[in-house]
Amino acid sequence: MSDLLIRNATLPDGRTGIDILCAGGRIANLAPRIPAAAARTIDAAGLLVSPPFVDAHFHMDSTLTYGMPRVNASGTLLEGIALWGELKPTLTQEAIVERALAYCDWAVGKGLLAIRSHVDTSDARLLAVEALLHVRERVKPYLDLQLVAFPQDGLLRSPGALHNVKRALDMGVDVVGGIPHFERTTADGAESVRVLCEIAADRALRVDMHCDETDDPLSRHVETLAFQAQRLGLVGRVAGSHLTSMHSMDNDYVSKLIPLMKEAGLAAIANPLINITLQGRRDSYPKRRGMTRVPELLAAGVPVAFGHDCVMDPWYPLGSADMLEVASMGLHVAQMTGQDAMRRCFDAVTATPAAILGLDGYGLAPGCRADMVLLEARDPVEAIRLRAARLAVVRGGRVIATSGPSRATLDLPGRPASVDWMPSRAV
Repeated sequence: MSDLLIRNATLPDGRTGIDILCAGGRIANLAPRIPAAAARTIDAAGLLVSPPFVDAHFHMDSTLTYGMPRVNASGTLLEGIALWGELKPTLTQEAIVERALAYCDWAVGKGLLAIRSHVDTSDARLLAVEALLHVRERVKPYLDLQLVAFPQDGLLRSPGALHNVKRALDMGVDVVGGIPHFERTTADGAESVRVLCEIAADRALRVDMHCDETDDPLSRHVETLAFQAQRLGLVGRVAGSHLTSMHSMDNDYVSKLIPLMKEAGLAAIANPLINITLQGRRDSYPKRRGMTRVPELLAAGVPVAFGHDCVMDPWYPLGSADMLEVASMGLHVAQMTGQDAMRRCFDAVTATPAAILGLDGYGLAPGCRADMVLLEARDPVEAIRLRAARLAVVRGGRVIATSGPSRATLDLPGRPASVDWMPSRAV
């Protein structure tokens, strides 16, 4: 007998009335009206079953530290960096582990089963690296945690940073990170990109750099990142995160830059909640939105994912591991309110980041891992609109989290007894 059978599901691609049979941790069959029995059967009742959510950009070493050692009074990126510098000497491995595990619990409850987390390697003790390597093993049965070696204080401006990155990779960190715009000069930023990409090429690793997270239109390190990806044969293995300077660049330069990114096989990772919060701080009015050029990148064929980036840490006091909230912010900031565009925002927190991370067996097809989420919505657009309840979260064919439906009881004369915010027919 199979482990799990979900009946009468709607899939993100629009197929309806689909049954999903899970056995041995994989999807054994996916078709209408499968004639089979299972140890557990769930009636999806026509609701949406999606692959799990994926967060392409996060900082798990700092999560849930909001207010430590003090609150970010200005709410700015630079004060957040300064706060993190004050907090780092007081960190303990045990506290990082405890907070990270707590956040992973939040993530599972929201159907978020894969996270790429940048981990600060600037502290020579590498406490955060050791802590998150431990967490990665702890959560492996129910969540994929991919770690990026992130020299947050700058690769060249911080003594010992290059050595620490190499140590972190030797310890088992998965991806090479960087922050070229934080180096002392533009030339140093370009040099840091070269050095880090060569390390990735030598070790056959992926690259994901904080790149041009600034309002300065002359911060153009993504151009160097694209060049090095092509030079070193890293095509398809490199992502630029944030890329917020692109929102300030002139259109002539961007008309050259985006095709270069496409040729180099770069992926772009925007962080809508944080980009819209931290960028444009020096503007009065008109005030820039702060997020990279998502529609233009997508139109050119550049893969774009959305990341949560921060939750309750020195940079951001809010958040709950809800990637539908991230998708909603991205949709609004990028003005992507066409039907196809809204679905691309759903892809930006599911299939696209899964491809960027190189997740094995991700998706809804026979042979894929039996990881999925039953959402209280009938299509991806409705899921974003409602921040849909995760009625069931499935990992390897086993239900690991459930939530009740979203309902309000009414006491109104002549009106229904309850409301669920779903119109009688999906748009």
